[in-house]
Amino acid sequence: MSARPTAALLAAAALAVRAAGCTAAPAAAAPSLPHLDAQTSLLVVAPHPDDETLCCAGVIQRVVRAGGRASVVWITSGDASELDLLLIERSLFVKPEKARALAATRMREAREASARLGVPEAGQLFLGYPDRGVLRLLTDHRATPYTSGSTGAAAVPYRAALFPGHPYTGESLERDFAAVLERVRPTLILAPSPRDSHPDHRATGLLTIAVSTRRGLPDVRYWIVHGGEGWPSPRGLLPGVPLTAAPRSRGLALAVFALEPAEEDRMLEALRAYDTQMRTLAPFLLAFVRSTELFASLPGAQLAPQ
Repeated sequence: MSARPTAALLAAAALAVRAAGCTAAPAAAAPSLPHLDAQTSLLVVAPHPDDETLCCAGVIQRVVRAGGRASVVWITSGDASELDLLLIERSLFVKPEKARALAATRMREAREASARLGVPEAGQLFLGYPDRGVLRLLTDHRATPYTSGSTGAAAVPYRAALFPGHPYTGESLERDFAAVLERVRPTLILAPSPRDSHPDHRATGLLTIAVSTRRGLPDVRYWIVHGGEGWPSPRGLLPGVPLTAAPRSRGLALAVFALEPAEEDRMLEALRAYDTQMRTLAPFLLAFVRSTELFASLPGAQLAPQ
């Protein structure tokens, strides 16, 4: 895809973020998720390890229980998590090899967490692109490799990734993501909303819109993790309490997916696999263990120019 359509998508998403405002609003009703059965092939698109559990643990479990296939693709391996690195190194300067070691740890955690939700090893897919650099790939570095400020890498440095050595460019990322779609052949994609305040999440949403629209894939639904100051509220573990609509989802029709108590329990088990994250972000992470998950129907046509 040329740089111009991607830039237009980014501009449209920026307008969507501004339109989201800063105050919460009740979630408007949206069409429910498609029926989940043995024919379902679910792909969860996660910018970082842990996002798949925060957004979609209930849906993943339900697909697996119905006999369908569940897969997760992690766009980055979380190698630029400053709080984790500072806690481990107790220093303001962290060597690139330590950032890569953190990524290896987070990938192991992701495998354990997703396995607890029922995702088979064959469905655990890592691309290894730069944490906090995904938006730059889609804008300033479509053809020229980007160098990660954390790892010093300009290409995928992880042997556990699907495509080690692929350059850190937007064109390479789009090709690799398209290869994942070809491999998984999803009937349902759950991806981050371009309204999410984290740049990696916004960019991952745009990537999903661009590539899935080009390939004519149906049933893409969007979730938010970084949804506005203080959200989710209240913080901490409150099982049985519904998740409220994020401030940044204002005006969007949201499908409410209800979790059973056993699914909430398993979600918590999966989240606890992320020791690196729970040490620093537990109140925030635990606030997603709720009785509902929320998804917006936001087709690419609503963001992309005609």
